[in-house]
Amino acid sequence: MAKIETILVATDGSPASAAASDEAIDLAQRLGARLIVMNVVNVPDVTAASAIFPGTVFSAREEAATIARAVADDARRCGVAATYLIWEGQPGEAIVAAAEAESADLVVVGTHGRSVIGRLLLGSVSEYVVRHSRVPVLVVRPQELRVGTVR
Repeated sequence: MAKIETILVATDGSPASAAASDEAIDLAQRLGARLIVMNVVNVPDVTAASAIFPGTVFSAREEAATIARAVADDARRCGVAATYLIWEGQPGEAIVAAAEAESADLVVVGTHGRSVIGRLLLGSVSEYVVRHSRVPVLVVRPQELRVGTVR
């Protein structure tokens, strides 16, 4: 198995991505790996909203940066070398492209635990990343969705 030196974690501030971020920080700490925290601004959605609410694109970028920065700060407090970045585009595609551009050895993403029907109707970022990433992908469920967990 190749050494994991760079881990990319995608976050959007949801409970699913919070679980993924916690797992990525823990892994980076144990492996001595560098952590790249990313958030994706889905520009087509934001641009449509900005027609009604001017300044939405800037606001979305600022919110994305705030979320990613907070995770990177948490990682640094745990002794992990961490940076963050913001990409624009479709989330799945952007995560795969960022992993390649940043030479990540592992991608960590969260999953909302949707049913098969939900994934068919709504799509799944984590599923897209698993299918298209050139490096291993760790998909993390929020604690309340894990089978057999004790609260």
